[in-house]
Amino acid sequence: MNYDKIDAKELGQSLKGLGINLLVSSVKNTSTFLRTIFNIELFQQTDDFAIAKYENQIFQLHADTTYHNNPLPSLLPENGARGAGVEIRLYNSNPDVAEKLARKYNYKILQSCTNKPHGLRECYILDNDGYCWIPSSQQD
Repeated sequence: MNYDKIDAKELGQSLKGLGINLLVSSVKNTSTFLRTIFNIELFQQTDDFAIAKYENQIFQLHADTTYHNNPLPSLLPENGARGAGVEIRLYNSNPDVAEKLARKYNYKILQSCTNKPHGLRECYILDNDGYCWIPSSQQD
């Protein structure tokens, strides 16, 4: 599918299974974070919207201003983390590389790389909106 050219209706009707839309304070800042730390592809990026692709899965970024007719913004805290309680897990991402890049660009490391009992090595990185991104890979 050509995400650079797809229109809203075609994209919406092509979606299957579980979908994620992240309501963000800045599409530009979140896009930079995703591209820099996780090498996530972004399409049709504007100040209001972007399509993000990780491996063969897509999710969407929406600026606060795009949700003016939606009840969700009324639930957002005035300050603090928007994504408290949600883990966004990126399987098959190198957590050591992601942690190093996150530190280089001054993102908050909630938990450094750790080998977990479930067989994955992972770390917890917070973006500027407080969403928790967890790159992980299988332990050796």
